[in-house]
Amino acid sequence: MASAAEQLASNLNFSTFAKAEDLKKRLWFTLAALLVYRLGTHIPLPGLNPEAYAQAFSSQSGGILGLFNMFSGGAVQRMAIFALGIMPYISASIIVQLMTSVVPALENLKKEGEQGRKIINQYTRYGTVLLGALQAYGISVGLESGNGLVVDPGIFFRVSTVITLLGGTMFLMWLGEQITSRGIGNGISLIIFAGIAAGLPTALAGTLELGRTGALSTTLILAVIVVAIAVIAIIVFVERAQRRLLIQYPKRQVGNRMFQGDTSHLPLKLNTSGVIPAIFASSLLLLPATIAGFANTTALPGWATSIVAALGHGQPLYMLLYGLLIAFFAFFYTAIVFNPKDTADNLKKHGGFIPGIRPGERTAEYIDYVLTRITVIGAIYLVFVCILPEILVSQTGIPLALGGTSLLIVVSVTLDTVAQIQGHLIAQQYEGLIKKSKLRGGKRGR
Repeated sequence: MASAAEQLASNLNFSTFAKAEDLKKRLWFTLAALLVYRLGTHIPLPGLNPEAYAQAFSSQSGGILGLFNMFSGGAVQRMAIFALGIMPYISASIIVQLMTSVVPALENLKKEGEQGRKIINQYTRYGTVLLGALQAYGISVGLESGNGLVVDPGIFFRVSTVITLLGGTMFLMWLGEQITSRGIGNGISLIIFAGIAAGLPTALAGTLELGRTGALSTTLILAVIVVAIAVIAIIVFVERAQRRLLIQYPKRQVGNRMFQGDTSHLPLKLNTSGVIPAIFASSLLLLPATIAGFANTTALPGWATSIVAALGHGQPLYMLLYGLLIAFFAFFYTAIVFNPKDTADNLKKHGGFIPGIRPGERTAEYIDYVLTRITVIGAIYLVFVCILPEILVSQTGIPLALGGTSLLIVVSVTLDTVAQIQGHLIAQQYEGLIKKSKLRGGKRGR
């Protein structure tokens, strides 16, 4: 028998959406916020020579700068006020979350609930300011080292660049938080999604143009399209896949009546970490390479130049580190968002148990055992989906927006946002059913 939520979901229609006023306000707010973000990616940084910078970027767009440009929605290509994007915030989040696992004071804050989470978020903002300022200063120095990129080099340009780029990152961080609280979906993920999605039509047009000029064969383009469709299908299937643990509740007596024990399921997603490992891994690889990408490589030591070259997009070392980081963050983020001990304690508190497993510590161990096994599959899936298309992209010269990481982010964020919209519609329909039942009850009372 279908659950009540499934029955409500099957009855959703356009009339339900038309009545969901709160949902429509949230959707309009989200669209308006993303429009503001897209406008900001077209406002250029003051003090640059646009023609000289366009030539400099085109010579390095196939490397790490192209990847960074993809995540920033084309802002790096135009060196806009949002050129740093949201990556400093993500890098700061990684650092703070890693520290919560090793610093007792932060670990205690994490256990304090909402108040502790607010303090940790504040530390993340401080880290964003620090990382953003360092990256912005490195970009300003790198721009000055280029031939004719800056109209009037000097301390004023550096200060204005740091203030502008850092202000853009802090504004995006605030905008993402507003989308999460007042809109639909995760604000940070939607900002990254909007940047990548904006580049997809251009990437597709660029691929077709390569085929028209003969740089790519028609067979290869068709193969890439087939691979992209297959990757999307795999992403949709795995992101919706769950391992359901049967939960039983004992019989209970209320007054003189005995109620039959109920059963439910504890759903464990095959990929609990979602798109976060790919974003975290990309941001960590981008962090050291951002400044080096703009800096004058002739001024770097020989060993530093070798490392920068080895970390270039499509290089074996880059792919190896990318895959290892994705696997690491798949386990790390799963451990953060899902605590088997807390879940076992909640089940025990409400009288629930897994058949054949003793409540309490043994239940926590069993949930952790199952979660670890499915996370192994989820990590392999993430590495496969992200690495295989990236190798194809790096070997063929196809635009980065058609790579595995971008497809994973776009499809995953779309699925998550659609699920939240459906959740709002179900809640709206459920409230309507309650109101109708109350009205009927009132009429019968009369």
